[in-house]
Amino acid sequence: MAGTGKRNGRWSSADKFRAVLQTATMSEAEISEYCRSAGILPADLVLWRVACEQANTPTQQEPVKDIASVKRIEQLERELRRKEAALAETAALLVLRKKADAIWGKDEDE
Repeated sequence: MAGTGKRNGRWSSADKFRAVLQTATMSEAEISEYCRSAGILPADLVLWRVACEQANTPTQQEPVKDIASVKRIEQLERELRRKEAALAETAALLVLRKKADAIWGKDEDE
């Protein structure tokens, strides 16, 4: 919005898009003049242009990565539950062995 003097944070998405469209065919000097009159930096305009160009880029990488991460987490949780069960069983056997040793005494074979 040329001449409005809006700051970068107060520009709506539509205003940014409009500014990108208006400056698309301008030369460097014309862009600098436009930016001065609009109260923005040319670097902001470049960032807006990049954001517009990438607006419809598919983001299929993240969901695939998320699915792989979820499967890995589930696998690790299953493995952890299995190991916890094995540890609990070993601890129970150790307690029973100590009780048996206390009642009947230790075997001399050991």
